[in-house]
Amino acid sequence: MGGLIATRNRVKAWLLLAALCASMGAIGWALNGHRVALVFVFCALLIAAAFAYYADRSTMGMVGARELVHGQNPSLHSTVEGLAARAGVPKPKLHLIESGPPLALVAGRGGRGTALAVTAALVALPAPAELEAVLAHEIAHIRNRDVMVQTVAVVIAALVVEASRIGGWLQRALLWVLGPIAAACVHLLLSPKREFAADRLAADLCNSPHGLADALIRLEQASELVDFRASPATEPLYTINPFEEEGLAKLFATHPPVGERVQRLRALDPDWRRKLHAA
Repeated sequence: MGGLIATRNRVKAWLLLAALCASMGAIGWALNGHRVALVFVFCALLIAAAFAYYADRSTMGMVGARELVHGQNPSLHSTVEGLAARAGVPKPKLHLIESGPPLALVAGRGGRGTALAVTAALVALPAPAELEAVLAHEIAHIRNRDVMVQTVAVVIAALVVEASRIGGWLQRALLWVLGPIAAACVHLLLSPKREFAADRLAADLCNSPHGLADALIRLEQASELVDFRASPATEPLYTINPFEEEGLAKLFATHPPVGERVQRLRALDPDWRRKLHAA
């Protein structure tokens, strides 16, 4: 199952590159024939290469994260390194977001060009098993190659939303035109099923589904209590949807309900209630 998901995401990435080259080539052809079309296609390839190289850094800047060097939190680095080794992926660069509720996200091109960001509130969770499970969920997105497609979708959506600023005093009206277009790009590229797959793989990496199930409940409760401000276009990156589902934020919601995710995780260990009572 995991291999099929990873292959599907590879295909999406190549289709995105092909669409970019085709679009730029069509513009060049319309301007002055095949020579200009070739120049535009070459420019498209340069843009794609630059994005792949800087995707993690640009996204971390977008969410206000700073790199966390190894000496600042060795135990966190050790946990991420262990999970990455179990998943068979390179350890992502760690970043910290100072404010906000307990959350985590990954962004980048995959492989060594990937960054994992956590909020200070997540690091401070009192249950180590819950922290490990959330980190495992993000590592699962790297293993399943969701990270590249998610990053592309978010960057495109954020650029489209930011384009509304050129409208001046018509900014709000332009936003309500461009917002649905940006949201359509996100939903075209991303399926809520990616979260179910990452949850299942995280449960395998942690040898139990209950750490993540408990963490999801805690994260949802915390997000209702702590104010969170960021571009709604970044919603697909986080472990859960930290935004109130209203207005523009509602358009970008790609996460399935936390209750359904918890129910699926508990179903991976159907005897958990009996074990709990026995303990």
